[in-house]
Amino acid sequence: MADLKALAKKEQKKMVFLALYAVLSGVAIVSQAYLLVAIIDRIFIQGTAFSEIVNLLIGLFAAIFARTIFQYQSGKTGLKMAAKVKRELRDAIVRQYSLNPVQRTIQGQTGQKISALVDVVDEVDSYFSRYIPQVFQSLIIPIIILLVIFSEHVATGIIIIITAPFIPIFMIVIGFKTKDKTEEQLEEMSRFSGAFLDTLQGLTTLKLYGQSARQKEAIRTSSIGFRNATMEVLKIAFQNSLVLEFVSMLSIGLVALEVALRMIVFQDLSFYTGFLMLMLAPEFYTKLKDLGSAFHSAKESMAAAKKLEGEFANSVQPVTWGQEKFISEKPPAIELKNVHFRYPGNEEFALSNINMKIRPLEKVAIVGATGSGKTTLLHLIAGLVPPLKGEVAVNGKLRSKYSESSWFNQLSYISQEPYLFAGTIYDNITLGSNQTVTKEEVIEAAEKAGISALAGSLPNGYDTFIGEGGRGLSGGEKQRIAIARAFLKQPSIILFDEPTTGLDLQTERFLQSSIEELAARSTLITVAHRLHTIQQADQIIFLDNGKIIASGTHEELMDINTSYRRMVTVQQGGAI
Repeated sequence: MADLKALAKKEQKKMVFLALYAVLSGVAIVSQAYLLVAIIDRIFIQGTAFSEIVNLLIGLFAAIFARTIFQYQSGKTGLKMAAKVKRELRDAIVRQYSLNPVQRTIQGQTGQKISALVDVVDEVDSYFSRYIPQVFQSLIIPIIILLVIFSEHVATGIIIIITAPFIPIFMIVIGFKTKDKTEEQLEEMSRFSGAFLDTLQGLTTLKLYGQSARQKEAIRTSSIGFRNATMEVLKIAFQNSLVLEFVSMLSIGLVALEVALRMIVFQDLSFYTGFLMLMLAPEFYTKLKDLGSAFHSAKESMAAAKKLEGEFANSVQPVTWGQEKFISEKPPAIELKNVHFRYPGNEEFALSNINMKIRPLEKVAIVGATGSGKTTLLHLIAGLVPPLKGEVAVNGKLRSKYSESSWFNQLSYISQEPYLFAGTIYDNITLGSNQTVTKEEVIEAAEKAGISALAGSLPNGYDTFIGEGGRGLSGGEKQRIAIARAFLKQPSIILFDEPTTGLDLQTERFLQSSIEELAARSTLITVAHRLHTIQQADQIIFLDNGKIIASGTHEELMDINTSYRRMVTVQQGGAI
């Protein structure tokens, strides 16, 4: 997706316009030179009256105006192309994040992701806004100028052919060095962005543990690293400009020397032709020099594109969905058939050979040691990640046949850390429903979840604003808002990632009561850690290292599975 050449090839129509503008600009430049030389020759050499060159002056202004317009249109086309490509890249990155929310959440830093989405994508701009338009300008206009030069004075053309290759040679040598340094700069920028945002988000924790000064020094070090990397890129840019200016100036000097010798010493070259050569030669080298500067920018864009490739690499393939609406009057039956799953880049863990059936209105507990794959299995059931192999069937039909929206309309997922958005309590509860709901329905859901007392104690009630991520609320209050969402939505399937872990006893009991009420009309699938939750389950799925090693009721597993019996014994002994 971040292949710049492939992205450029998609803009064929704009490429045609860029070529056309380059041809017209070349004609305007040559016309401008001819008209300017003709005016000066007639006034200062031939002594022509001013009234006789008015038409030439009008033509000169027309050529200058045309050149300006064509150059402007070329730049405008490049900017449009850059804007479109950047929009497509950002859409692709956001789509990648949204299609693989679980994978993207556990990988990397938020600051690095924001930096990629904003800063790194912006670095791609110059490839399309500057480099590609300049490539057309520098390929077409110098050829037009060179043809005119050879038609008027062959010696100047030969000098240009000999000296011109030095510009692209230096341009390429410096360009490769630019790409390496730019990659280092982008890496430093991402590292700095990630560390800075992490520090802001965890500032309270850092202060409590007395690490704020140390982290301040780490940010300072990262900032200096980014500054030094940026200065290295700028140093190369200045070197590039110096070399290109030196080569073009020396080349123009050789042309001027040859023209002066022919005009003054040998006197076999007319003023008109000699002056025309001195007008056209700088235009020729200027276009090549501009390409050198644009090539430097293109290398920066290529380094950014390489950085963006990491956003599209090592990602879970998106879950496939169909068009059929999922409609069920009662909670559906769910079946996993020989399901396999592995996160990209993680060779140490995989879910394998998962076979399980979940009956309507059944209470299912998924248990196992830390790292056994409980939450990953929950994500598979939810449809947040796709199986690499195997099938997930709902009511006997492949889930992939159903549309994404209709499936998630029947599903609620409550994790240990439910995410709350910056906004009012009311807005965060209504997030649970895609339907139009009344305020009475929201209040009823809040009362069932036990959040109404909190709202009633606040000056603005349900219109009280809460911070991003639920800042300002306790863990139990955030869980109650999440459960209020479920009451409002009234889903047929509810997935819990043991939401009562870490809560006080009173809050836990209230939430358990709310969960029991939800379970009365829904299939309940819980990643369970507490013995109370496990014992209440109709079916227990016991995972170990990504495999189901036993399933059944609590009593059945106590009889047939030693590992399960040992786990329960440890919990009963208080060593959880």
